[in-house]
Amino acid sequence: MNKLIEIFCDVDDFCHQFLPEWEALLISDSTKKRRRSSKMSTSECMTIMIAFHQSNHRDFKNFYIGLV
Repeated sequence: MNKLIEIFCDVDDFCHQFLPEWEALLISDSTKKRRRSSKMSTSECMTIMIAFHQSNHRDFKNFYIGLV
């Protein structure tokens, strides 16, 4: 569990630095797009994906149902 918290902190620090710079560099195609806020942050989604790849589960569904 401590490893998961450590991974989340590293990912969250990365996202706080990277996402504003990345969004500033995006090229607009002048079409209106929805920008709904999600219930989970990008850091949380990335942490779940990293934990899945580090686990021994073969598919994401069983990993998500069993551990998340």
